[in-house]
Amino acid sequence: MPGPRQLPELVESIYDAGLDPSRWNEAVVGIRDFVGGQACGLFSKDSISKFGVTHYYCGADPHYIQLYSETHSKFDPLSVLPPQGQIVSIPDLVNFDAYRRGRFYQEWMRPQGCSDAANVVLDRSNASCPVMMTVLSGRRMVDAGMKQRLSLVVPHASRALLINRTIASKLTLATALADILDNLASGIFLLDASCQVVHANSAGQALLAAEDVVRTVAGQLVTSSAETNQILRDAFAARDIALPVGRGQAIPLLSPEAERYVAHILPLASVLRNGSERLPDAVGALLLRKVTLGGQSYGELIARTFDLTPAELRVFLSIVEVGGVPETAAALGIAETTAKTHLHRVFAKTGVSRQADLVKLAAGFSSPLVN
Repeated sequence: MPGPRQLPELVESIYDAGLDPSRWNEAVVGIRDFVGGQACGLFSKDSISKFGVTHYYCGADPHYIQLYSETHSKFDPLSVLPPQGQIVSIPDLVNFDAYRRGRFYQEWMRPQGCSDAANVVLDRSNASCPVMMTVLSGRRMVDAGMKQRLSLVVPHASRALLINRTIASKLTLATALADILDNLASGIFLLDASCQVVHANSAGQALLAAEDVVRTVAGQLVTSSAETNQILRDAFAARDIALPVGRGQAIPLLSPEAERYVAHILPLASVLRNGSERLPDAVGALLLRKVTLGGQSYGELIARTFDLTPAELRVFLSIVEVGGVPETAAALGIAETTAKTHLHRVFAKTGVSRQADLVKLAAGFSSPLVN
């Protein structure tokens, strides 16, 4: 019979399983041996369909585990569930003589050499499909000693499942956020107080690999503009980034290949920081995207928003994509005076007064999603 000195080691293995679900395989072995049963398993059972799925088990033939899931879970006496944490055996649930004549005992329990089972609900977080533990007793009935030993294990197993669920939830959220970030066309860089790159999404990694508008030097993010580099160093060195909301946060950038980009600095909420001086501590994010006005529908959106004429829209787009007035006039085949006239009308309608502000304004209309 198991002794009390086995319990601390068993509890440790249960919490190991809480941190690493693959360890449940060895934890159920320890539970079975400690309780004194023939087999042990963790399973969930749909309260409506009675369909059961065994997650971890020991001491049972896989053939019977499959039979339980496919057929016999609906005949299991554990159909009306007891309160969470309450240990019940089969005689607590149904008339034992009737049970022995029934299909569950004759086709599933008896062929395995089992007569009784101790059952307990460990987790009701999913009310329609709670997680349970069962210990099959073998030929003898579940006695008070088995129930008492199982009761010592149940609180720890329930907490371990809660830990599993919490970690899985965090991982799911982190994975979802990573997927979202990787599907953004904007390069996103999480930077620490010295502008060291803590993390970059897929678009950001592509920008770094191109070594055009941004690159890393000894892990520090460096742009193609010395002025922008100083702005970034000053902003992120403050650690508590407090920048005005709106256009004041947008920083126009021109790559060595004369391609236009716009950058935004965003502070990170303190709850997202790990607070450790020994680990990379992201204090803010830099969002960087190329200014590309993608197609007719995009131009139509700008035109509708600011009530621009076709000629004014062409000048707007050319200023953003091509450059200043002389370049725009050459690209559109019009006189510079005409380009200036349209540009002044665009300024009046959009409420900005500089060409750089048009770049910022245009960047706000571009889709952040990867095409």
